[in-house]
Parts: sequence; structure tokens; C-alpha cells
Amino acid sequence: MMERLNTPDSNRKHIAFFGRRNAGKSSIFNLLLNQEISLVSDVSGTTTDPVYKSMELIGYGPVRIIDTAGLDDVGSLGKMRVEKTEEILQKTDLAIYVLNAGKIDKEEKKEAKLFFQRFRIPYVFVWNKLDQLKEEERKKLRKENSGDSFLDENINLKRENLLEIILKNLKEQEEDPPLIGDLVAYGSTVVLVVPIDSEAPKGRLILPQVQVIRECLDNGIKTVVVRETELEETIKEIQKIDLVITDSQVFKTVDKIVPDHIPLTSFSMLFARQKGDIREFIKGIEALEELKNKKEGTVLIAESCTHTTSHEDIGTVKIPNLLKKKINPNLKIIFQNGATFKEKEFHMENVDLIIHCGSCMITRKNMLNRIRIAEEKGVPITNYGVTLAYLTGILDRAIKGTIRE
Repeated sequence: MMERLNTPDSNRKHIAFFGRRNAGKSSIFNLLLNQEISLVSDVSGTTTDPVYKSMELIGYGPVRIIDTAGLDDVGSLGKMRVEKTEEILQKTDLAIYVLNAGKIDKEEKKEAKLFFQRFRIPYVFVWNKLDQLKEEERKKLRKENSGDSFLDENINLKRENLLEIILKNLKEQEEDPPLIGDLVAYGSTVVLVVPIDSEAPKGRLILPQVQVIRECLDNGIKTVVVRETELEETIKEIQKIDLVITDSQVFKTVDKIVPDHIPLTSFSMLFARQKGDIREFIKGIEALEELKNKKEGTVLIAESCTHTTSHEDIGTVKIPNLLKKKINPNLKIIFQNGATFKEKEFHMENVDLIIHCGSCMITRKNMLNRIRIAEEKGVPITNYGVTLAYLTGILDRAIKGTIRE
């Protein structure tokens, strides 16, 4: 197994090891990687913070493996570790729950099932430390837990067992929807409009732009990349354009340039469709309409990564300014960023709408769980691309360019 470090973590399936303290999670984690990554000892609670490792899983592709602290950790620090482990659930695509055959607790599996079902995560129970049982005890354990997996006592066979379990469960999962491959056909021409301002990283493109270009290449779609200043000339030069994709912040400008017969969408809208639930995001716009008639209201702007900001930042500057100008000047706007959606950091019941970033830095599972958390709390949710399309008056056109019935 080789590491493929150039594959973004947001495009990797996340496989997390859960279980109680001293169940052998870290040993299995290290065994899978063939490296001593996680600290291993006979002392319960050796693993504190989650340990991440990206790797290439032969027979499947790039994945990210996560070792977590024990779910039965104790004390004030233990509680913090368990909370950190629970946060991992938001981005887990496959959970491997490790059970200690030497310490059987019939309630443990019931608790774990509820733990995973809340986040709708595929899971598999794996029994470890079978060498601590006598032959008759092992037979009884296998019979009583016939739907589970059991790791061989032989270290080499144990690794083969583990790989087989992971591959089988990953292959049963649905693939993430494409970004653009189902919107335009092979041989089509797509124009990407990429503004260059102080927010654009010097010497490189941002992740959404790179991923769209890569998918176009994978699907045999011809791609032309221009700034908005060269867009009008480009449209005149190219006889047939099947789709224009723009950065959300120049959506209105691009809309005026692109003829009505050419479909138009944004990078954020495409990611909303692939990573989340585009229809739920469109529905969330209704909450913005309602806020126009309220004396005040609260909007949470959530980003999945942390970065420095400037006077041109979309999430902290442009969208808040547009909301106060076009929706309601008395809006209270709060912010949250990071790889986990921490509903405990704010009073969700006081939030009227969540506006989420394009989610290019997180997995589809993570974004869907964020939507689910919002649904549980009864709070509408939308995203940057949909919001900006609405605020600039071109949402209907953007929807036509993004959704194919």
C-alpha cells in the first residue's frame, strides 16, 4: 500500500476505528498501515486525540484511516476525548467497531449500534484478542455473533481478514455523485470563469476549480479557463459552449455576459449538488424571504475550513454585507469554522438559517450529517452558491444549469 498524498482528504473515504479502551484499536490501526503510527500499550486510554493517516488501499483507492480514543474513557479529560471521538462520526464513511473477546459485554454492541445509527453510518463489528479464549469459548462467541467479523490470531492472517472486511464494506457503498460528468456529454465544451483577486492563491487554483477540471478531463469534456474580463471575447470565439461555470462572487457579472441559451452554474452550486442536498439548500432560501419581514433574525455562516480573511472574503464579508443590504439590516450574523459541525457552540434554537460554505474541504458524509443536524433542530440550511445566486437575482437560471431532471 502506497500513500497518495496528492488526493484531497475530502475525496477519500474515511474509515474510523471505534471501541472501548484497550480493545486493540490502535494495534489493528498500525497493522493495517504496516507502520507504528498509533502509540500502543497495555494501559487503558493510551490513545488520546484521534490519529489520522492517508493511504492507498489496493483494490479500492485512496482512503483516510482514523484511530480514536476509547468510548468508555473516564474523568474530565476522558469526557473531552469521547466528545472528540463523537465528532469523528460526522465524517466517517465506514465505522470499524473493535470488540475485546477477553472482556465480553452484551450491552456494548447495543450502545454502539445506537451510536452509529444516529449518524447513519455503515458499521461492522470486529472481534479482536481471540487468543484470550479457549477453543470452546471461541466457537460459542462466533455462534452468538454470527453477523460479526473475527480477526485471526495469526498476525499475517489478521491483516488479510481486516483488508477483506474493509474492502467488502466499502464496495457495497454508493459512489459519490459526479460534479459535472452527468451534466454534459463526452466531447462537450465547458467554460470555467475564474476571477483573480486578493482571495485567489498566488500561482495556483483553488480546490473546487482543480476538481472540476480533473473531472472534465476524466470524462473527455473540453475545458476553457478564463477570467470574467475575457469571457465575452471567449464566447464569440467558441462556436458551441455547453455549460459555463463561474465563481459565485462574479455570478451577476457573468450572467450579464453569457447568452440565455447557454446553461450557467457556479462551482459552489456543483459542490452543493455533489457533496450535499441541492434541493434542501434551495428550500433553505425560503427562510431568507421570511427574514425580510422580521424585525430581527440570526444567521449562522458555517465554513468547513479555517483560513485568513480579507475585505473580499465571501463568507465573512461579502455575504454578510449582501444579507444586511438586501434582506434585513438588523440581522445578527454569527460564524463558525472547522472540520466538525459543533452545534453545542451556539444555541441552535435561536438560529433562523444556516448558510454553509461550498464544502469542498469535507466529505459528502460530513456534509450530509451537517444537513441532518440542522433538520433535527428544525433550522433551514443553504449554502454560499445558492445564497449568492438568490441575492444577485439569478437563482432560477443557476438551478437550470445545475439540476437535470
